[in-house]
Amino acid sequence: MYLITVFGNLLIIMAVSSDSHLHTPMYFFLANLSFVDICFTSTTVPKMLWNIQTQRKVITYAGCITQMYFFIIFGDCDDFLLTVMAYDCFVAICHPLHYTVIMNPRLCGLLVLVSWVIIVSLFYCTSLGVYLSSAAPQSSHTSAVASVMYTVVTPMLNPFIYSLRNTNIKRALKWSLGFQ
Repeated sequence: MYLITVFGNLLIIMAVSSDSHLHTPMYFFLANLSFVDICFTSTTVPKMLWNIQTQRKVITYAGCITQMYFFIIFGDCDDFLLTVMAYDCFVAICHPLHYTVIMNPRLCGLLVLVSWVIIVSLFYCTSLGVYLSSAAPQSSHTSAVASVMYTVVTPMLNPFIYSLRNTNIKRALKWSLGFQ
């Protein structure tokens, strides 16, 4: 699943950057979301796979704090980019004649920059719930399933949900991979 997540999101980034028809705010945000999804998944899954392979479940305190820091930062950035994408859709639907004026490249860049800085998150509930639930009596299997759901499955599905149903992305992928 990890390889599907990384490969699918890299395909989105490649398609958006290689096709000039996709140089619009929506696809700019989508490419950034794909990049953040790769980073988000890569904060925990490689260590998890290493632990499974070696049957050794040890992490240093500094490693844990570093992993949590990046996990929360990328989770927050993911949430903020989804919010920005919702705002982009709102402007496109409610103000179609003013869309190009409102969603200019400067604003799009600023919104992406802000998404890397502001900590506004829906992931706090799930991430803190899983990591702080170790004090509550429950099975580690339940925690592991919940962790995999929001760290692997969601970022893996984002390319399929947001772009592979999109005909412009499909066309760009076919063109960039050499299929006409």
